[in-house]
Amino acid sequence: MMNRTGAPVNLSASGVVCNAQGNILGVFCASSSSGTLKLWNNTAGSGAIIVNTFSLTAATFYRIPASFAIGCYATIGGTADVTFFVG
Repeated sequence: MMNRTGAPVNLSASGVVCNAQGNILGVFCASSSSGTLKLWNNTAGSGAIIVNTFSLTAATFYRIPASFAIGCYATIGGTADVTFFVG
């Protein structure tokens, strides 16, 4: 099996992860205080959902092998420092 890596994008508030077609490999949560995350197939917090809202736990990697056609936007609730790995 081939190892896949992705470019890191760090966010601590809602924002654009990628503004073009691509893939997300996963998300690492470095810290969280009641943090939540929702991912959209868009460059804004609307449209098709990649992953619906879930709670984040500090020091946890979430494998999310998904593609997006428009872009990827992350809605971050609460307090969280997350790094997305996109390809």
